[in-house]
Amino acid sequence: MEIISTDHAPQALGPYSQAIRANGFIFCSGQIPINPAAGTVVATTVEDQTRQAITNLRQVLEAAGSGLDKVVKTTVFISDMNDFAAVNGVYAEMFGATKPARSCVQAARLPKDVKLEIEAIAVA
Repeated sequence: MEIISTDHAPQALGPYSQAIRANGFIFCSGQIPINPAAGTVVATTVEDQTRQAITNLRQVLEAAGSGLDKVVKTTVFISDMNDFAAVNGVYAEMFGATKPARSCVQAARLPKDVKLEIEAIAVA
């Protein structure tokens, strides 16, 4: 088991790792739309927050030697299911031809009151 960490994505907000490599897979903790350069949430629209969260996820995956094209499963937590179509549009744009298995659930509240959080499992 190996801990994955990068300064190109937000640091963990608690006692957990950005990702763990184990048994040929990368298990990524949920990424919220914190801009790592600013250290805060800058994006206000659900589209921009989705873009930032996936960018953060990509940075963690790349630090592990993987990438969005190797993601096999994601879980998307959104604060308002009415945002599903907007999130889906950006998600499809950023994942391209890769279409990992996915779950999407509405969460009552997310860290820092963001609009979404995305976690992933990828092939190493």
